[in-house]
Amino acid sequence: MKRFHRIVVLAAMMALVAGCGGAGQQRTGGQEQNAQPPAQQQQQTEQTQQTPEPAAPEQPAAPENPEIILATTTSTQDTGLLDVLIPIFEEQTGYIVKTIAVGTGQALKMGENGEADVLLVHAPDSEKPLVESGVAINRRLVMHNDFIIIGPADDPAGVKETTTAAEALKNIADAGAIFVSRGDDSGTHKKELSLWKEAGIDPKGSDWYQETGQGMGATINVANEKLGYTLTDRGTYLAQKKNIDLVIVSEGDAPLLNIYHVMQVNPDKFPMVNGEGARAFADFLLTEETQEIIKNFGVDKYGEPLFFPDGGKVEEDLTGGK
Repeated sequence: MKRFHRIVVLAAMMALVAGCGGAGQQRTGGQEQNAQPPAQQQQQTEQTQQTPEPAAPEQPAAPENPEIILATTTSTQDTGLLDVLIPIFEEQTGYIVKTIAVGTGQALKMGENGEADVLLVHAPDSEKPLVESGVAINRRLVMHNDFIIIGPADDPAGVKETTTAAEALKNIADAGAIFVSRGDDSGTHKKELSLWKEAGIDPKGSDWYQETGQGMGATINVANEKLGYTLTDRGTYLAQKKNIDLVIVSEGDAPLLNIYHVMQVNPDKFPMVNGEGARAFADFLLTEETQEIIKNFGVDKYGEPLFFPDGGKVEEDLTGGK
């Protein structure tokens, strides 16, 4: 009996399930009764099925020759500016930039030998011969800041009392105070030597005159350790200010203007040069968006910009034709 009862119960359950299924197929007046999900649910289901997946971001086509060699001064590297600009350029264009940050003299030499594709440098008097010889082309003004003389806060040479950079250096020499030079034929070193010449002093061989042969950041650190004076671009000083004790003791003199140009190495003279890549990078530096980045770079961290954008200007706009 128990077994018969279980069979009857099971059969009834099967009939109930079958009946529910069958009810879903019955039509009254040509319309389905609960044969499909509610209209709203069906519509949502269809929309879900038809919604396309978001398209992947469009990637730039890979350039035929993707690697660019950029020879530049250490200040563009030490300030962190290139750490901001280069990733943006690479993402937008598909190029890969190999940066060689050396003194401007060395960067220009690399260009002269066809060992770089594009140059970002700051020694105008040394740049012009490369353009005149045809080694470099399309030289354009990118930005500027200025040079400053920094030294110990107590200023043992009395530099703060002077009004020109040449007078400041003369005071340092007269006091025999330590002056630390880059001594690396960089744009900063070239500027320093021109200021010594203006002051009528040859510091070479003096006990108080020391050369590092290194970049700006390293030279500032040496001057800081020795409690000496040095000439630096303002951008690198601001980037290292929190880590050193040296302060600005001389600034604002007209010869301390620090101008940066970009130049392409001429592919007609050096077939191995990546002319298209160099042009792309140079053009990128002069776009409105990049110039805006340069304008604001450093403001949030240091309270003032490290560089001032000069896209579309010429050197005479900054120097007054001098």
